[in-house]
Amino acid sequence: MKSHTIHFPEPTLVDVNGIELEVFEAGQQNTGNPIVLCHGWPEHAYSWRHQVPALVDAGYHVIIPNQRGYGNSSCPAEVTEYDIEHLTGDLVALLDHFGYENAVFVGHDWGAMVVWSLALLHPDRVSKVINLSLPYQARGDVPWIELMEQLLGNDYYFVHFNRQPGVADAVFDEYTHQFLRNLYRKNAPPQEPEPGMAMMNLAKAEYPRGEPIMSEDDLAVFVASFESTGFAGSIHWYRNLDRNWHLLADVDPIIQHSSLMIHGERDLIPPSDTLDQFVPNVDVVTLDCGHWIQQELPEETNATILAWLKQQDANNACP
Repeated sequence: MKSHTIHFPEPTLVDVNGIELEVFEAGQQNTGNPIVLCHGWPEHAYSWRHQVPALVDAGYHVIIPNQRGYGNSSCPAEVTEYDIEHLTGDLVALLDHFGYENAVFVGHDWGAMVVWSLALLHPDRVSKVINLSLPYQARGDVPWIELMEQLLGNDYYFVHFNRQPGVADAVFDEYTHQFLRNLYRKNAPPQEPEPGMAMMNLAKAEYPRGEPIMSEDDLAVFVASFESTGFAGSIHWYRNLDRNWHLLADVDPIIQHSSLMIHGERDLIPPSDTLDQFVPNVDVVTLDCGHWIQQELPEETNATILAWLKQQDANNACP
């Protein structure tokens, strides 16, 4: 699966919140109608390449940061500099940089976690929420990593990242191309769970399973980025989950914004059965794909997002 990379905007480095973010921007002629796209792990702003032309054509000023720890954005050494206050603070400062009071925010995977949290911590800076793959995670009685350890064991990758810092990071750094090649797949045949830490097993697997979701040229963008930064900064996001649980203790957990949740039918992340309790103004759409929704089904993703945004605008225009 080989082809030339598609056109993607040139980045600029923007000073925000005490760091630099590498930001890709398109549709500057649509100033006043911002939409901010937030990638997940282990991704890159480039994961939104298929959405940019459609959103620009629909009249949006598209802003795509490589978030802290990724690409040419700053990678602070301190683990706590990747907590949810810092990650959402970066996005608030990005809006300030462009002179926007608020924007539509779109998140995938970890980016969705950040966007849900942004709507909780800075509700006035978010006009609408669109999230892919990761539904709203309710804050229960037990910190998240502690709960996962109880339910899923020490080898579950969230737990492993926290309990054995540096171990997985080194494996991913050693097998960067192989890991990302093996990860970005679809239609993999089912297999029995193997012992050990699944993500590290994946990185060391000599042969990929299923079909690639992107060309070798596109994959090379992700590989080059992580070969430059290493994986530690991006994994530090996971190492703040229990800290985030404490930081969100006194925050109203209900998101009132108009929201769209897009699931992949074949994603291992299950839909939430409490989503509408915490996000009462949510619409849910399920597409026939796996986890990498906007890259697996770009046209369907674009159509879903644009139809929903158009409907929201029509609703708001009603007297």
